[in-house]
Amino acid sequence: MRTFIRHPTDIPLEYKIEDIVAHQKEYLNDISEGGLSFRASAYIEPGSSILIHIPLREPVFETKGVVVWCKKSHNHYDAGVRFLDTASEYKTRMVEQVCHIEHYRAEILKKEGRKLTGQEAALEWIRNHAQGFPR
Repeated sequence: MRTFIRHPTDIPLEYKIEDIVAHQKEYLNDISEGGLSFRASAYIEPGSSILIHIPLREPVFETKGVVVWCKKSHNHYDAGVRFLDTASEYKTRMVEQVCHIEHYRAEILKKEGRKLTGQEAALEWIRNHAQGFPR
């Protein structure tokens, strides 16, 4: 049973498996206070230490985690990561909020044809949705 609510997203992320030099760029599937899942182009061994970097906004979200599962899904893998740093809770909520705002911005462009800046989208989203956002 899930302990944390997962928030869907498709925001880019970068990761590095510890002991392996290469940085990889992929996309988040979802994120919660306890961890995240993302698309990976290659299988990642569960138990691997991982450094997550989401360069969406300043300050950049960075945290360490451990891969807890990795499953084949069509032409890619989906990997689940449990955060090791319990201090990531506040930062995770900020990333969740930015993900919602980015989705809102894309939705407004698609539905209304309005191209909002990040600031405009944030102000509208906060005015319309932030009260229901988990704290």
